[in-house]
Amino acid sequence: MSVTLGQATSFSEQTEWMLKVRDARDRTAFASLFDHFAPRLRGMLMKNGFGAAQADDVIQDVMLSVWRKASSFNPERAEVSGWIFQIARNRQIDVIRKERRPMPEDLAMPESTDIDGEQVLGIEQEVQKLRSAIARLTPDQRDLVQKAYLGELTHSEIQAETGLPLGTIKSRIRLGLERLRFEMKGER
Repeated sequence: MSVTLGQATSFSEQTEWMLKVRDARDRTAFASLFDHFAPRLRGMLMKNGFGAAQADDVIQDVMLSVWRKASSFNPERAEVSGWIFQIARNRQIDVIRKERRPMPEDLAMPESTDIDGEQVLGIEQEVQKLRSAIARLTPDQRDLVQKAYLGELTHSEIQAETGLPLGTIKSRIRLGLERLRFEMKGER
């Protein structure tokens, strides 16, 4: 039985650990959380197709986020298990998205390596159009689009770097991409 904000509230043992981490940065309580949730997270990740090493990397990231974001945990809004599994789910989505991005060496090479001057000129013109369109984005949209697509950062990594809410990041990127599409179509 724990007392929170003058009200007697009964919390699970895991929630008590989380509250100790949140309120006192208690390392022993964090170790208990890690020991309790790591195998459960690993099982979920491996069931969803992650290899053991990749699952372990995600678990490390998730538990580091739990430590860093402990101050935002509110037992009145969510159970600690739901809160931690939501962090894990978001990180899992980030990893999957990052894996699906084609890396330059993965892009298919054209069958013919003979590039004529007309193709080069066409590519240069497209690049210039794109640069111009990017320059016309709002500074906030331009910065986030560049971080996501040129810097290859996930939305979570951008959030950690900028401190912006995830919804704001996603909205600015989406609006920036819509504007780029419009600009590129309009310049043809």
